[in-house]
Amino acid sequence: MKKLVIAIDGPAASGKSTTSKIVAKRLGYLYVDTGAMYRAITLKVLQHKIKLDQQEEIDRLAEKTKIRLEQGEDELKVFLDNQDVTKAIRSQAVTKAVSAVSMRRKVRDVLVREQRRMGQRGGVVLEGRDIGTVVFPDADLKIFMIADVEERANRRQKDLKKEGVDVPLDQLIKEIRERDRKDSGREISPLRKAKGALVLDTSHMTITEQADLIVNRAIELINESNDR
Repeated sequence: MKKLVIAIDGPAASGKSTTSKIVAKRLGYLYVDTGAMYRAITLKVLQHKIKLDQQEEIDRLAEKTKIRLEQGEDELKVFLDNQDVTKAIRSQAVTKAVSAVSMRRKVRDVLVREQRRMGQRGGVVLEGRDIGTVVFPDADLKIFMIADVEERANRRQKDLKKEGVDVPLDQLIKEIRERDRKDSGREISPLRKAKGALVLDTSHMTITEQADLIVNRAIELINESNDR
């Protein structure tokens, strides 16, 4: 049976992570959260008190950094130089700085190389912002998820409240819009829909509906491959 490479891209809080996890679990595939990898690098930059405009220092740090993803029972565990940073990478400080770090060419080269290694045999669901355009432009199934800014801010606020963090909705809307501007406008690997990607507007869809649509399409592709 053919094992697919499924690329799921989209802006912050569009539903990529939760949906990708479910899709991967239902298909028995490896789940790769590439955004978590960039967040881990960003966390290390902040820990070393490197300023975001110190480009050479960030590049050197990226070359010496080891990031490992492990699927736990309930969540994907992220290890930075063998230290569990699953919770730490979701801090507001990391969220604000990750765009500046992830736009570095050396950072992207290091992590894209690792992401391609993870997905080279198929049977993988990768989610991020440049999976279908840069990491796996020939992915078997490419999805581009979008949602209204207000809805995305609501989702982010709910996630933060679960962690005991209360952030005003208008602040989150502002932060998400700024993140979109940076991600879409950066010179290296800008956020954009990949050629041939299926656009999925999740503004008024449940997580189950999102996952069902992607899983059903994946099964169709697998069956088509088996019939050849």
